[in-house]
Formats: sequence, C-alpha cells, structure tokens
Amino acid sequence: MSAAGIMPLSCCTPAQHQLSALKAAGLDPGEIGVVFVSHLHGDHFGGLPFLILDGQFSRRTSLLTIAGPPGTGARLREVMEALFPGSGDAARRFDVRVAELVPGGTETVAGIAVTSWEVDHPSGAPPLALRLEVGGRTIAYTGDTTWTDDLVAVASDADLLIAEAYYFDKPVPSHLRHADIAAHRGELTSRRIVLTHLSTDMLAQDDHVDFDTACDGLVVMP
Repeated sequence: MSAAGIMPLSCCTPAQHQLSALKAAGLDPGEIGVVFVSHLHGDHFGGLPFLILDGQFSRRTSLLTIAGPPGTGARLREVMEALFPGSGDAARRFDVRVAELVPGGTETVAGIAVTSWEVDHPSGAPPLALRLEVGGRTIAYTGDTTWTDDLVAVASDADLLIAEAYYFDKPVPSHLRHADIAAHRGELTSRRIVLTHLSTDMLAQDDHVDFDTACDGLVVMP
C-alpha cells in the first residue's frame, strides 16, 4: 500500500527491521511524507520511532506527517521516550506533525482524503479501518478487526482492499480470517484484494488461499 510517499506500517516485518526492508527494496525512508496508522498496537505503530530517528540521523529536512486514531500523539511520545529517552523532545531539522483522525469522518491529510471507521480490535485507542483517495486511486484497509459490516463501505468500489487475514478458518478474537473475507467476497466490491497480517497458519495454506497475499517489496500495479 505504497503510493505518492505513503507507507503503511504492518506486522509483515518487525518494527526495528522495517527500515532495513525499505532500504533493501531501494526505497528511501526520507522520501516518506505521510504515514497512516490503523491502531496503536506495537506491530502497526512501533516502527515510527525508528523512522523518526532515521530522519534525524540522515539530516532529513522535509515534513513527516503521521495520521492515526485519537491518542496517537501522546502514545508516540511515550513510545519514543520508552525506547530512546530524550528523543521525544529532541531538536530536529524536520517537523513531525500528528493528525488524529475522528472515526466516522473524512479529512484531508497531506493532500490525501482519508475516511475512517471505528472497527473491533481493542488497542487502547479507537481502532480504524481506512479509505484513502490518492493519485486518482482508492486504497482501502481493514486494519485489524473482527468482521463488521462497515467493511463493505470501506471496500466499496476501491481499486485495492488490503485486508487482514490472520488465520485461515480458526476463529480468533479481534481478528479477520481468510474464511471471513471469502464468505463476504460478494459484498466486497473492491477491484482487487490483497491479504496481510498472515500467521504461520495462513502461510501454510498457500495452495488454498483465494486472494493475493502481501509480502515485503510487493509492488501493486494500477
């Protein structure tokens, strides 16, 4: 889910290794202009301190915008102080701005129209599904959640739906399964679906998966 300087944080790669994965793919972290965060669990949020510090050490000067649920700003500072004491208030050559998204509304962040829905995934702040209008394309993301009918609106006629599929068919609290996406495929009118947040169970089901699956370095063509 990468376009026009947008980078999603996901659990495909541990937080401390996301920068290495980006660089290995030939992507410059300093060119990332805005990060959209669905919820404040470490596997989706924990890479931000490393991204900010990388910008500090590489003499970045361009603005970095972080958009996430209510509480993102305070949590970001807490995490930075926990991991790197003093980093929360360190002087930098670039600004870090936090936009806190109001669930149920549409806002413009860094020139991108983003609509958010509160979903079902307890994480200490409202978890969000997101729908982005960028570069003439619509990118939708379920975030982590159990099935909710709001996902039909999230996916409606999107060019791409990035959907969590933690397990193949085993019920797991607060998470989507491949079975859920398959059962509701007729209602999800996105042009393409790519699955992410894959457990070992899902990875072992490769021959039975009905959708494309995400991996580090995947390029999704329009």
